Amino acid sequence: MTKKSIEHFFKRIGDHRHHNKLHKLIDVIIIAICGVIAGADTYEQIENFGKKRKKWLSRFLELPHGIPSHDTFGRIFERMNPNEF
Repeated sequence: MTKKSIEHFFKRIGDHRHHNKLHKLIDVIIIAICGVIAGADTYEQIENFGKKRKKWLSRFLELPHGIPSHDTFGRIFERMNPNEF
């Protein structure tokens, strides 16, 4: 069995941002999934989860511009095609 990265499972999700791509899409997705598993219900709570666990997240995510803001999470997920997810 071949070991696959988590990115493999999300590569079909389109990035519908036209500009201002400071954060990697895979980083946003993984932070959101982890945050929701940990009990986050809102974009603000997902952002707070990311900030509190930034050191841990940095072990496997690039986070070139840190943790995205709750507005960034909202914009990305509102534009995402749920069928792709």
